[in-house]
Amino acid sequence: MADANIVVYEPIIADGHLHRVYVEGDKRGTKNGAYILHLDGKPAGWAHHFRTGATITWSVNGNRQRMTKAMRRQIDEERLRQQQEREMRQAKVALRARYIWRRVIPLQLRTHPYLIRKHIDSFGLKIDRHGVLIVPIYNIDNALVNLQFIDADGNKRFLAGGRKAGCFSTIGTYRQGDPLIVCEGWATGASIHQDCGHFVVVAMDAGNLEPVARAFRMLNANADIIIAGDNDVSGVGQSAARKAALAVGGRYMIPPTIGNDWNDELSVKAVSRA
Repeated sequence: MADANIVVYEPIIADGHLHRVYVEGDKRGTKNGAYILHLDGKPAGWAHHFRTGATITWSVNGNRQRMTKAMRRQIDEERLRQQQEREMRQAKVALRARYIWRRVIPLQLRTHPYLIRKHIDSFGLKIDRHGVLIVPIYNIDNALVNLQFIDADGNKRFLAGGRKAGCFSTIGTYRQGDPLIVCEGWATGASIHQDCGHFVVVAMDAGNLEPVARAFRMLNANADIIIAGDNDVSGVGQSAARKAALAVGGRYMIPPTIGNDWNDELSVKAVSRA
C-alpha cells in the first residue's frame, strides 16, 4: 500500500472484510482509504485511495490475485457508498453556497485591490464583509453549486466538499456564431472578455478545462470552442489546453511568454491603452 502512496499507520485487519481507513496526507477525520486482506488459503488483498484513485491488488506470491466474488461485492458496495456520501456533501455545500450568495452584495466596478492589480472589472462578482471577492460556480444545469473566494492578495479557496469537476463561472453573454472561450482562472477570463467581448467560461483550473469544454460541446454541437491555456513553466497548462481542444474538436491558444497566462499578456495592453 505504501508503495502505491496509500500510507496507513493503523493496524491492518486481515479478516477478509472491507475496512475504511485514514490515509496519510488527507484531511484529518476523513477515511478515503479502503482495503481488504485475507490470509487463509492463498493470502491476497486489495486497497484503494478514493481521493487519488490509486489502487493495488496483492498476493503473497507476487502474482496478480483474482478477486473473489465476495471481495468484488464489497468493493462495489463501498464505491457506491462513497459516491452517495460525496453527493450528499455536495448537495449540502450547494445549499450553503446559495445561502451565502443571497446575502453578499454586488461589487461596484473596479474597487477591489485584486481587480485593480489585475486590471479587470468585477463582471457580477460579489464581496463579503471581510472584503473577500466571491465568484459563483455553476453546473451545466445553471444551478449554483459552489463558490470561490479571492482575498486582496489573490489567495483562492472553495467551499470544502463542493462540486468543481465540470462546473464553471461565466463572463458575458453567448451570441450564436461567436467563439466560446474556455480558460482556467477568473482574472484570465475577465481579461479575455474585456479584450474581445466574447463569452468566456472559467473552468477554475487546468484539470477542469476538458470536463467543462465537453459539457459545453454537449450543449452546442456547432460552437467554435477555443481553449485559452496558460503558458506554464511546467507545461501543465499547455498540455491541458491541447487535450481539452482535441476532446471537443476545438482550438487552443497559449500566451507567447513563458510563465504567463492571458491576464498577464492582456494587462500590458490594458495599461498601454490607459
